[in-house]
This record gives sequence, C-alpha cells and structure tokens, in this order.
Amino acid sequence: MPIRAPRLCLCGKVVASGTRCECQLKRDTERKARFDAKRPSSRERGYDSKWQRERAAYLQAHPVCVRCPEPSKVVDHITPHRGDLKLFWRRSNWQPLCVSCHSRAKQSEERRAGPMTRPDRSPETTA
Repeated sequence: MPIRAPRLCLCGKVVASGTRCECQLKRDTERKARFDAKRPSSRERGYDSKWQRERAAYLQAHPVCVRCPEPSKVVDHITPHRGDLKLFWRRSNWQPLCVSCHSRAKQSEERRAGPMTRPDRSPETTA
C-alpha cells in the first residue's frame, strides 16, 4: 500500500503524513483553552444534582447502549439541547450510550453538524 508524501506545515516544517506539527498541537491546545474559559460550568448548563438523579434512574431502566451490546454509562441527548431546558429534560430525547460510542460516534456526528450556536444568539453574532 502506498504511503502518502510528507507535507509542509504553515510554519515551514516537513510533517509526516497522518501526524500533526508541534505548532498545530500548540494552536489546538490554546484554542481549546480559550473555548473552555468561555464555556459555562456543567452546573450552569443544567447538569446538577437533579440531573444526576434522573440520569441514574434512566440508566438503571436502560442498561444497554443503543448502538452496541455494551453496558450504557452515558445519557445522551439525541438532539443537542443547546441550552433549551424543555429539550434538555425531554426523556424522549435521551438515549443510553456506552462511553466509547458517545466519545467516538456521537461526538463526530456533532462535529459534522457544524458550529454550535446558543439559542439566545442570532446566527450573525456567532461568527
């Protein structure tokens, strides 16, 4: 099987195929830190003691991941609630997932869906 040629990074370094340059990794870390600094806490997003109780009850009633036969550990919102509390608490919008299905498949689906917008913002102000 052929190997892809190395590429030239924006900083000028030659980078092997399938790897990221040190400057790219640094930029990614800085970008994630900026995002986390602006992101509300989990409690502010609705994940409080009431959520923990409801989550535990839901997982007890739905012990198996809907995507694979593994035990479910995560209650996932099928449609991202984006701060909408009615959608957040709607049990028909919940699904039990194992950690790997939630981390791998679900997160990649959300990345493909595009940038997240908050319901209190218009599309013009999220750019």
